Amino acid sequence: MRTYIVVLLCAFALSLALCAAAVPLLRRLGAGQNILGYVKEHEKKGGTPTMGGLAFLSAAIAVALAAYGGADKPFLVALAVGAGYLAVGFLDDLLKKKRARNEGLTPRQKIAFQASVAFIASLYCCLNGLTEIAIPFTRLRYDIGWWMFPLAAFVFVAAVNSVNLTDGLDGLAGSVSAAFFFFSGTLIALQGGADSLSGLCFALTGALFGFLVFNTNRASLFMGDSGSLSLGGFAACVALFSGNALALPVVGMMFVLSSISVIVQVIYYKKTGKRVFLMAPVHHHFQEKGYAECKIAFAYSAVTVMAGAALLLPFA
Repeated sequence: MRTYIVVLLCAFALSLALCAAAVPLLRRLGAGQNILGYVKEHEKKGGTPTMGGLAFLSAAIAVALAAYGGADKPFLVALAVGAGYLAVGFLDDLLKKKRARNEGLTPRQKIAFQASVAFIASLYCCLNGLTEIAIPFTRLRYDIGWWMFPLAAFVFVAAVNSVNLTDGLDGLAGSVSAAFFFFSGTLIALQGGADSLSGLCFALTGALFGFLVFNTNRASLFMGDSGSLSLGGFAACVALFSGNALALPVVGMMFVLSSISVIVQVIYYKKTGKRVFLMAPVHHHFQEKGYAECKIAFAYSAVTVMAGAALLLPFA
């Protein structure tokens, strides 16, 4: 436990320093966020430095590597996947800035990359015996063999897109992700899982806390796709490699809510021409209802904390 605390604190300190340095640097480079025109409440946020994911995720990866090095293959694969998504997210952010609009990589390009990573990671799980799944709220585990392949592929695509969709308000994706990784790391430790995966979770938690100093309302730094895509990749890796694929939608239920609200909105609108929500993802619906961004972020984080705490009950 002492190591986890040290990792969290070191990641926090390094992330704080890197994010503090990134804000003026990104401003000088003109790396400001292009704001969606239909989100009127965000008009004043135009030009806020983005790509903050590069700063806090670099801190998390650096601290995790310093603490665990080449501890084991799942840990290194998780780092590689997270870094890969970080690179793709960075490219997406760069293209958005170059084109001066909120569109970077094409949907086909994003889907092709996500599908490739999902295929490789799923195959890795099956070929390396990472085919057990833990049943949430119990201590039971079952080996599902090659059924892990379609499950892992779905988890990767769903996690990455869900975290990305949740990144829409100041402090929202950051605070929910911090709670998610904290409880994921604690769950893995209590299950007797790999120390390196738990440590990676705590490194991400600490780095996110450092980032939130600059990202809570009113934000002076956004994570961009550099951050949200990578966080989704890390979430999928940690869940799958520790056997907690079924726990991901529990502790990450607010990520799931974002995706479901978009799916429901699109399907209902195509069939009826009407909307279920004032705007999707649903956090924009709450914003349109007059709720402050900080209140929405707090509510999402509180639900995540309660869901994470509930998962730990069998180990109390």
